[in-house]
Amino acid sequence: QVQLIESGGGLAQAGGSLRLSCATSRLTISSFHMGWFRQAPGKEREFVALITLSGSSTYYADPVKGRFTISRDNAKNTVYLQIDSLKPEDTAAYYCAAKSGTYYPFRESARYAYWGQGTQVTVSS
Repeated sequence: QVQLIESGGGLAQAGGSLRLSCATSRLTISSFHMGWFRQAPGKEREFVALITLSGSSTYYADPVKGRFTISRDNAKNTVYLQIDSLKPEDTAAYYCAAKSGTYYPFRESARYAYWGQGTQVTVSS
């Protein structure tokens, strides 16, 4: 059974940083483009970031550009999301997801085959 397990979430103050990790089991991430999504209470799940198979290209949602950094370590089957300059509006459950095939389109959650259970990020002002 494929598993994606997020960790690193928690309570942080505005302006602070968090590093989320997504470790996988029975899934070789080198065969997948990897993305992060988030979902705030009462809102739809939204795209946050994507990193392509080799890590050569990354894409970000406009609200997080310049503050979030997605990276991957294929040898460790792990994807990361570095979140800096946290804002209260970053409060959400964060999910990692794996996408096969072409990397585009990548903003639609339905394009991703595998999902983690999420890790909560709460930012206080």
